Amino acid sequence: MLSDLPKDLAEEVLSKFPVTSLRRVRFTCKKWNTLSKDGSFTRKHIDKEEAKKKQRNEFHVVMMLDFRVSLFSLNLLKPNCIERLGQLVSLDDGDQVDISNIFHCDGFLLCTTKDISRLVVWNPCSGQTLWIKPRKSFNKLDRYALGYDVMKNHKVLRFVDHCNYRTEPLLREFEIYSFESDSWKVLDVNPDWEVDFVHRGLSVDGNSYWFARDKVSIWGGGHSYFLLCFDFTTERFGPRLALPFQPFFGDTVALSSVGDNQIAVLCQRSSSPYTLKIWISSKIEPNVVSWNKLFLKVDMKPLTGVSFSYSGGSFFVDEEKKVAVVLDKKIGGGFDPTRNIAYIIGKEGYFKKVDLGESRNLTCWPLGCSYVPSSVQINKKTA
Repeated sequence: MLSDLPKDLAEEVLSKFPVTSLRRVRFTCKKWNTLSKDGSFTRKHIDKEEAKKKQRNEFHVVMMLDFRVSLFSLNLLKPNCIERLGQLVSLDDGDQVDISNIFHCDGFLLCTTKDISRLVVWNPCSGQTLWIKPRKSFNKLDRYALGYDVMKNHKVLRFVDHCNYRTEPLLREFEIYSFESDSWKVLDVNPDWEVDFVHRGLSVDGNSYWFARDKVSIWGGGHSYFLLCFDFTTERFGPRLALPFQPFFGDTVALSSVGDNQIAVLCQRSSSPYTLKIWISSKIEPNVVSWNKLFLKVDMKPLTGVSFSYSGGSFFVDEEKKVAVVLDKKIGGGFDPTRNIAYIIGKEGYFKKVDLGESRNLTCWPLGCSYVPSSVQINKKTA
């Protein structure tokens, strides 16, 4: 019987499974369930899997397509360069839950549900979940971020700041949830900036960054754009951080992480030739940012002929191969269905289009984030 296998042989068998598939084998027997949750085994398994990925020149990303979250492998040296490894199906009892947004930090995924009723933190590696109840209620205009303080206490930031044209708040709520205390705390924030709903927070080194702009009334002048950081240790927003460019209204702007402590920013002009530019930071902290030289510049008109959606623009960067992978939709017409598409763009005209499958939800734009599995446990408050 499987439960009779010696521990070293059981570890060898389990190590053949991808880390994010271990939840399925936990139902095999009680002994395997206990072993797969063991911290030392999980760390060894992760280290071995990461070494294999590096050897194969691939990295893993999490994508949300049509309200479902899946794990993908990217290896730009292979003809089939983007491969779906499997759907991350489990949120507690294996029920399918429609997810409308995802945020990654420290091996955890913060997921918001399509019906806006629930918020869940999830470690796909261990199968752990933490369902978070609202202090009062969640809102369809909420912005979220997942991070941790200097003591590695994980927290969730939620805020909504909905104003009229005179910048008078119609709904303003800033609050932070602590895993350690299992409670929300209201923050006193009166911002002179705003974050568009389509722009998601990006976690780097435990802190979160947004693409933001000045609040300007309908009678005011043009917007000024900048990066904004929320420091999860001080639980405060930092000063405005300079971007390496100034976008125009309607330009597509998106953020992505590069490694553990760098950030990439994409800007594509909304008018022809739809020039796409990407910069990578040389230093990023809550109070300071500096930028390397331009990483990538491509005129997109000869390639796609259109600009990426203002609501999309989710992307990844491969520094070594000098390419970017941008997620978007190809809107169908007539008998042609709408497709989720990954565009691989590089220097000297390198361009490749990868079909990620039919999209039946026109309002659900593909989202993605780099993912490294973690053995870190979700520290839930015990009664």
